Amino acid sequence: MSPTAGAASSVVVGGVRLECAWFGREAARGPVLVFLHEGLGCVRMWRDFPARVADDAGARVLAYSRRGYGDSDAVALPRPLTYMHDEALVILPELLAALEIDDAVLVGHSDGGSIALIYAGSGVLPARVRGLLLLAPHVFCEDVSVASIQQARAQFLYGDLRPKLARYHGDNTDGAFWGWNDAWLDPRFRAWNIEEYLPEVRIPVVALQGKQDPYGTLAQLDAIERGVRGPFRRVELDACGHDPTRDAPDATRAAITELVLSLSPAHPATSAR
Repeated sequence: MSPTAGAASSVVVGGVRLECAWFGREAARGPVLVFLHEGLGCVRMWRDFPARVADDAGARVLAYSRRGYGDSDAVALPRPLTYMHDEALVILPELLAALEIDDAVLVGHSDGGSIALIYAGSGVLPARVRGLLLLAPHVFCEDVSVASIQQARAQFLYGDLRPKLARYHGDNTDGAFWGWNDAWLDPRFRAWNIEEYLPEVRIPVVALQGKQDPYGTLAQLDAIERGVRGPFRRVELDACGHDPTRDAPDATRAAITELVLSLSPAHPATSAR
């Protein structure tokens, strides 16, 4: 079966226009899978992955670009070091409300995984989200993360990273990169830690980590497994770096589909556009 084409659109949240795309049949039952991208990601950088997941799981999928990414409105720099908390506690609840999504699974990659955990552990409208699928999530700052982000800075300034990102972010390229890079390389960010949110995460969590991830280690999954109070499953991926959707797409899609199919039916007012 060919991937379901994404329907591009936008949503205004707090006066800010955010790029979004829908995949799958509008009549699909069950939770909407809300894709939360990584620190340099956007809607188009997911490639065909959301469409294939929509077909595999028979689900409706939403991907959106956070402010300052892709075709969303620009963001002022510098970003606050609390940018992931701000997204999880302010923007994401407003986005779900604006789109009338009242039954969801959050699929978060890297920063997106951290945002998903903060949201689920905060008690903000907890009935909206019934499961988390985390790809290379972070719950604290590691030395390996800082070292790789320093290398990304050099690649952006002197290598080919800037033109590669410009294909996806256009006028937002500098804002997307520096908003992420400057925050993670700020010495104060070494104290960043969201483990305090984990005990309130009582919904099913599936976490995937590549064993060759240059941005994080299995210690992240260890911390999540210790901290959450709901069902937890970890998937360690061989020959996989920081992006399981690229390096291990079949295993990643299977994990998402398995999680969705394991969830019991929700109340009748399931999500819609």
